[in-house]
Amino acid sequence: MVERLKWELEMTNGNLAEAGENIRRTIHDMCSGDALTVHFQPIYSARDASLFAVEALTRTVAENPFGRIDELFRHAILTDTICTLDYHCRENALREAALLGVKERELYLFLNVCPEVLTNAEHYPGLTDLFSDRWNIPKERIVLEITEESSITNYKLFRDAVTYYKNRGYRIAIDDFGAGHGGLKMLSMIEPDFVKIDRHFISNIDKANIKYNLVDAVTTACHRIGIQMIAEGIEREEELSIVKDLGIDYLQGYLLARPSQTIPSDNSSSIVAAGCQLLSKTAANQTGQHYATIGDICRTNVSIDPAVPFSFAVERFIQDESLRGLPVVKKEHVIGMLHRSRFLEKNILGKCGYGMHLNAHKKVSDLMERSFLSVEANISLEEVAQMLQSRKAEQMYDDICITSHGKYRGIVAVSDLLDAITERSLLIAKGSNPLTGLPGNEFIRREIEKHLAQNMHFDVLYIDLDHFKPYNDFYGFDRGDTVIRCLGGICSQAVEEVPDGGWGFVGHIGGDDFIVLTRPQHSIDVAHRIVHAFQEQLPEYHGTEDFARGSYNSQNRKGEREEFDLLSLSIAIVSTEVNKFSSYAELASLASEIKKLAKKQKGFSIVRDRRLLGPKSETGGAGPAGTSAGLHDTGR
Repeated sequence: MVERLKWELEMTNGNLAEAGENIRRTIHDMCSGDALTVHFQPIYSARDASLFAVEALTRTVAENPFGRIDELFRHAILTDTICTLDYHCRENALREAALLGVKERELYLFLNVCPEVLTNAEHYPGLTDLFSDRWNIPKERIVLEITEESSITNYKLFRDAVTYYKNRGYRIAIDDFGAGHGGLKMLSMIEPDFVKIDRHFISNIDKANIKYNLVDAVTTACHRIGIQMIAEGIEREEELSIVKDLGIDYLQGYLLARPSQTIPSDNSSSIVAAGCQLLSKTAANQTGQHYATIGDICRTNVSIDPAVPFSFAVERFIQDESLRGLPVVKKEHVIGMLHRSRFLEKNILGKCGYGMHLNAHKKVSDLMERSFLSVEANISLEEVAQMLQSRKAEQMYDDICITSHGKYRGIVAVSDLLDAITERSLLIAKGSNPLTGLPGNEFIRREIEKHLAQNMHFDVLYIDLDHFKPYNDFYGFDRGDTVIRCLGGICSQAVEEVPDGGWGFVGHIGGDDFIVLTRPQHSIDVAHRIVHAFQEQLPEYHGTEDFARGSYNSQNRKGEREEFDLLSLSIAIVSTEVNKFSSYAELASLASEIKKLAKKQKGFSIVRDRRLLGPKSETGGAGPAGTSAGLHDTGR
């Protein structure tokens, strides 16, 4: 039956009109009979594991002549019977939801709506109102899910239809976000209440950094404009842990509950609750660690509602003399700030001394400042300090708002930021290498572990001097120490020269080994800068005579005379962008492996692990004494 219907519609040499009529008749028969039913899939709150909503899903009672449900709707669109099918499914969903007590349990009901229905000439918005009233489910509890997979041709008609439903009190959700045609255009046009991330991006998100970062970016952007997020298609505990950590509001998937003709009797998910406990324990275990990001030092539980009277804010500042700033927060999002000195001076005294009297009946939202600095919690202390330099003089010492994935988290005073940076600098000094002054092993480990925990994309450059022992033996330890110090300075300079003030970190493992951390897009450029700067110093390291010869004669490890090449560098690059590391030890192990490969190359070499990107080779630069092919840059 399925193959016959598809063939009838898609055949190119037969009677298409007759085939289409057969399909239309089949769809009308399914709607007028008892061929379609409704299953409900729960949607849980990520915060407390409570049951937040159910999504109504159309299913067939007997064998589906179209094979899959999506094929039924696709054929309905092709034969212009989509309105009939869509309205029938809506009424079924509202009726069954009412019988299952959705209203009494104060749950939201998510209904799927095809965008093609909203732009169809037969679209009649009043039918949904009729169904809502008939089955006594408040419009405010109905969420219309509009899939993003469809291509919309008439955006004005589509927007007008969505606006109608929003004005009637319905809530709007974009379904399958990221999988279709509309994307950000649909998001900006209809300004939904909810966005459901397509299951493609949730599946194996714990193993794919690009999925993690895309979902993180969309979640942060949506939260900043007041849109709540739903992750659908969660099927593994690892996926649940990641999406909860990203701050996504609501959760849906087979791991939590499969679609059913009933609604769970208990009001919470044990799996989600277990996930909440796990994350709480993880956060507790991390407390007391040395801070490195702005979120580590933020002061929580400091905010005020925009709807409260002006006098409430005055009282807060009077009661807490240490409070310099007061974020104005609405639905977990910062919409303004009250800065102590300016707020009290302007609104209590006023220009003529009547400020208190004139503002007595105003709300906080009327008096708040809308210009303030807000940063994500995972930004480093140093990056935030750089942001302060671009502030206006009168705002230089205003408190900083901290968000996590767009949601308000806390506040940081500039004095606390400066104290933290000072303490961090002292800690670095204590753990620094005495020869170069760069952070040593322990600090390097902490820095890498911190960024791994943040799921941050970065590359690790493991830099090693070739033939350094015979150099030390021949030229002396003083010159050897000079080379080490110079290489440390070269690495630091290369990081400072990263375009647009990009992030970077330089550490000295010990001896002639160095570590550089930088963003993946900058790592190759940083490596080339280090190589070229080091090559320019070779005449100083070896003297003009040995440099011109391109070698020198010294004892090897066996005590025998041997001809050695001039100093060169082997740089191994490992990227967290294409590798998923669970620990510092795992990353260090791969870096050592790549370094061995780099040291097998003759002369200067840069080897980057690109096993997931495919091989790529580059060669360039000039070797010492004008020789060519002095630099090998390869990929694994």
